[in-house]
Amino acid sequence: MTSLLAYANGNWIPANELKVAVDDVGFLLGATITERLRTFGGQVFRLPEHLMRMRRSLEIVGLGAAAITKQLADAIPEFVAKNAGHIAAVDDWTIIAFVTPGTSGSSRPAICVHGWPLRFHEWAAAYERGLPVVLSDIRQVPDNCWPSELKCRSRMHYYLADRLAAKRKPGARAILLDQEGYVAESTTANVLVYSKHEGLSTPPDDHVLAGISLGVVHELAGRLGIPFMRRRITPDELRTADEVMLASTSVCLLPVVECDGAKIGDGRPGPSFGRLITAWSEMVGVDVTAQARQLAIRN
Repeated sequence: MTSLLAYANGNWIPANELKVAVDDVGFLLGATITERLRTFGGQVFRLPEHLMRMRRSLEIVGLGAAAITKQLADAIPEFVAKNAGHIAAVDDWTIIAFVTPGTSGSSRPAICVHGWPLRFHEWAAAYERGLPVVLSDIRQVPDNCWPSELKCRSRMHYYLADRLAAKRKPGARAILLDQEGYVAESTTANVLVYSKHEGLSTPPDDHVLAGISLGVVHELAGRLGIPFMRRRITPDELRTADEVMLASTSVCLLPVVECDGAKIGDGRPGPSFGRLITAWSEMVGVDVTAQARQLAIRN
C-alpha cells in the first residue's frame, strides 16, 4: 500500500515526508493557526464552520485570510478523497489543517493538511464510564495575550495543566479557570454543565474559544427542548452540577463523572448526555459510541 498523502504548500506528498523547518515561525514561536476536523461516514463534518473560524484566526494574525481559506476549502475534501483507500469504510478520519507565517524572514506562509484514522481506543470507554477532571491551578491565557477566538497551537498551558491533573488523578483531564476564577475550558474541549432546574450552561463566547462541537450541542439541545445558556460558571457550580460534559471535535461529547475526587451526580454518565449523544448519532448517520467501541477493539 502506498503512503498516506499530505498537502503541503500546494503539493501532495507522502505524509511520512511532511516536515516543518526548524526556523519556521510556527516552530520558533508557536505562531501556528490550526483547525482539527473529523469525518462521519467518510464525509467532512461542519467544514464551512471550521473554515470560517480558520479565516478569522488568519485575519487576527495578519495572514492572507481569503486566499488561504480558499486553498484549504479545496485541499481538505481532496485529502479525504486521495486517502480513502487507506482505511476501511467503517473508519473515519482526524484531519489537521495548519498555517504558519513560514520561515523566519520569509513572506510565504506554510500551509498544510494531514491526518490519520481516528484513534477510537483513546476515548471509547469514556462514553460508558465517563471521565475524571481536575480543576487546575494553571489558568487560561487572558485576552490581553491573545483573543479567545484565535485558535492556535500555543498550548503550553494545556500541557502543563494536564500533566498536573495526571499527577493528582491518573487519566484525569484538566479544567482551567480564567483569570477571575470562573470556569473557562478543558484542555482542547469546551465545558458544559447541566442542571435539572436550568438546563445546559457553558462559558460565554467572549471568554473561551467558540467550539464547533459546542455549537452542535447547542443545536441538538434546541431540538430536544433542553434550555441552553452562555454564562459565567463558578467552580462550585461545576462540582455540584447534575452532569458535566466536554465537547470537542474527535470525541463529539464526553461525560464527566468526577471532579477533584468527588462524584458528579451519581458518578455515572447522565441521561442528558445520553440524549445528546444519541441525537448526535442520528444527525450524522453514525452511532458515535458504537463505532468507537467496535473499532477500539483493534488496538
